[in-house]
Amino acid sequence: MSAPLLTRAGVAVCYLVAFWSGFFVMGVELLGGRLLAPSFGSSIYVWGALIAVFMLALSLGYLAGGRYSQRNPSLGKLGILLALAAATALPVLPLSGMPLENLAIAIPDPRFGSLSAAMLLFFIPTFFSGMVSPYCVRLLVDDEQTSGRRAGQLYFVSTFGSAAGTILTSFYFVLWFEVNVILLSLIGTSALLAVLAGIFRGNNR
Repeated sequence: MSAPLLTRAGVAVCYLVAFWSGFFVMGVELLGGRLLAPSFGSSIYVWGALIAVFMLALSLGYLAGGRYSQRNPSLGKLGILLALAAATALPVLPLSGMPLENLAIAIPDPRFGSLSAAMLLFFIPTFFSGMVSPYCVRLLVDDEQTSGRRAGQLYFVSTFGSAAGTILTSFYFVLWFEVNVILLSLIGTSALLAVLAGIFRGNNR
C-alpha cells in the first residue's frame, strides 16, 4: 500500500474542487446559450454546437488531466488547473459582444457560426476544467483496492456538482442576476478555490 498523498483536510478540498468544477462547467455552458443568442439565436443548432464543444473539450481535458496527474501530483497543481480554467474564461464577456456579431456576419450559416463561436469562447476553459476530475482521482487513490471506490465517489461528487450548477443557474441565477454578474461570480469562486488548494499544498505527503 502506498502512502496517501493527502491529509483528511486535503481530501475534503479535493472533493470540493471536483464538485465546483462540475458546477462551473454546467453554469458556463448554460450561460453560453444566453451569450450566443443575440448573434446566432437560440435554435437547436446553437445548443448542439455548445454541447458538442463542451463534450469535445471535456474529453480532451480528461485525457490531458490523466497524463498530467502522473507528474508529482499535488493540491497546488490542482489549484493551478482550476485557476487556468477561471483565467481563460475571463475573455468570454468581452468577446461575446461585437466580436460575435462580426463572426455571425462572416459565417452566416447558424450551424457553423455558432460552432465557431462556441469554440472561440468556451473550448479552452472547458478543457482545463476537464483536467480536474482525473487529477483529483490520482490525488485520492491510496492503493489498488480502494481505487474503484475513490473514483466512483469522485465522479459522483463532480456529476452532482454539474446537476447543481444546471438547476441553480437555469432555475434561479438567470432570474436574479445579469449574465455577466453570474459568470464573474463563477470565475471568482474558482479563483478562491484555487487559492484554497494552494494553501493546502503543504499538507501533501
